[in-house]
Amino acid sequence: MPDLAGISTTGGIVLLKTFFVGILLGLAAAAGALYAFPAVDQERESSMVTVAPNGGNVELFQINVPMDRIMIGAPEQASSLPVGLDWPEDEMLRDVRAEMFKIRNARDAVVGVAVRATANSGDEDVIDWVLHLPARGSLFVNMEAAPREGDYRLGEIRAGSREFAPLHGFMTERWVVNTSDDEDAPSGQIELMATYAGELEPVEVQESFE
Repeated sequence: MPDLAGISTTGGIVLLKTFFVGILLGLAAAAGALYAFPAVDQERESSMVTVAPNGGNVELFQINVPMDRIMIGAPEQASSLPVGLDWPEDEMLRDVRAEMFKIRNARDAVVGVAVRATANSGDEDVIDWVLHLPARGSLFVNMEAAPREGDYRLGEIRAGSREFAPLHGFMTERWVVNTSDDEDAPSGQIELMATYAGELEPVEVQESFE
């Protein structure tokens, strides 16, 4: 997965955060539209939450790439998704990239949508995730730009709504290359592991995904 990053000036960060909040509001509107658009099954799936060694609760989400990608917004995008999407020609957005995905639980059932928004300008990096599960609520996660040892990123859960509103914790992001020879197999998976209401220390990532 390409390494994407942040923005350098205070004013730029404020604009970028405003942009991300707009994405979150857009997700709320999209959730209503998804009842008519068959990208996400609206039936409530049982939450697959397990207990972490630090006393918190762990939940795994997966994204199959490219088939779970719904939208790509980026400057000078060679081929837009959906077809005809025009990225705003604004100087402050020239290094900003936003992608929308369907997200799956550990049983491979589609349970919601997610936006990964990134920016690159100078030394300060920004990577944010917004996960929206129509039956449960939304999560906003600010991710570290630099991968840690083990090729995963760690992010803090900054805010949530409905079921996620009282929760705090962190989420890890990991790219796993597909090794299957199946013709219809994805090129890889984005794996997101959220740990709720625990200390801000990641569980052993390799063990958690096995």
